[in-house]
Amino acid sequence: MTINKETNGTNLNIKVEGRLDTTTAPELEQEIKASTDGITELVFDFGSLEYISSAGLRVLLSAQKVMNKQGSMKVTNVNEEIMEIFEVTGFSDILTIE
Repeated sequence: MTINKETNGTNLNIKVEGRLDTTTAPELEQEIKASTDGITELVFDFGSLEYISSAGLRVLLSAQKVMNKQGSMKVTNVNEEIMEIFEVTGFSDILTIE
């Protein structure tokens, strides 16, 4: 998994490439925790994400809870496979997906 972060004022864009699973989820979780102070808009770009496991979903849920308190969060460029996982798990109702 590769994580690319770009901060623009109070906006944080995180592009995730590869697989977000039990092995890689802690790395993303640490990046989010280290980067969200003062952030009011968090955007995940999943254009290059190939797979997301329950561990990855947990990280997203945790990030959503943080951003509910300090701003907004959205997920962009979701492919069909990831979208299907979001729909089956009910995450499509929780997350803002564009």
